[in-house]
Amino acid sequence: MKAPDFSYHDPRTLADLMSLLARLDDAKLLAGGQSLMAMLNLRLLAPEHVIDINRIPELAGIRVDGDTVEIGAMTRQADLLASDVLAQVAPIFRKALAHVGHVQTRSRGTIGGSCCHLDPAAEQPALCALLDAEFEIIGPDGARTVAAADWFQGYLQSALDERELLRAIRFRSWPQGHGAGFEEYARRRGDFAIAGAAALLDSAPDRSISRAAIVVFGVEPSPVRLAKAEQALVGTQLDRATIELVMEEARALDAMSDAHVSADYRLHLAGVVTGRALSEAGSLVEVAP
Repeated sequence: MKAPDFSYHDPRTLADLMSLLARLDDAKLLAGGQSLMAMLNLRLLAPEHVIDINRIPELAGIRVDGDTVEIGAMTRQADLLASDVLAQVAPIFRKALAHVGHVQTRSRGTIGGSCCHLDPAAEQPALCALLDAEFEIIGPDGARTVAAADWFQGYLQSALDERELLRAIRFRSWPQGHGAGFEEYARRRGDFAIAGAAALLDSAPDRSISRAAIVVFGVEPSPVRLAKAEQALVGTQLDRATIELVMEEARALDAMSDAHVSADYRLHLAGVVTGRALSEAGSLVEVAP
């Protein structure tokens, strides 16, 4: 199918973009287009205006200042995967991005587009939840910052208003040597995951866990942090029994069902991927000198 008729706009500066957002009704932003173009072609969306934000350079890039990491919303997924700077401060990105789509889609898809579309099985929003990221939003009425806990508003629904734009994502990096683990299960390589999980662990000199973060995605409409398990892990040594307790929390989520899998099967997978991600993170923890 072909997309419905719309007016195309191609701003080159943030000022021009803000002007368009202020005066145009029923407009959609075109970032990588991996979701928007498919929805247009299927006639699931029929906006009067499409605003292409690909030629505004300040919306892209990876910036590290001390322990603060900022990623421009228009940064391509392929650039996230290839970035040695990002891999050094947040190795979980390289682990996760290897599972995102294919080389062709990663070359066009953006982290901001994924975090605004919010498919439940998308890896990048899950990483933002894992890292307690902040979303910097700008619009004709000014700027605001939304915490990850408030970003996810439901199925395919973010905290972004119609006339606003996600400019960047910020988070604090974990200490060097922390453990990072990622696992997902999909029907085919590059497909959206049926269930996935990511884990970060930091350790004390006695090798006990001093900090933990665990997220499960693809199971509920939004990524879910396993907060009880994170708290329970602190001060413990990671072993099989501890991992099994975390897996139990993952298997207790309110899972979705669909045409491909039942809720029970998705919960089974949630436990499996959570256990594997946590095991990988535990094997990578280094004792601080």
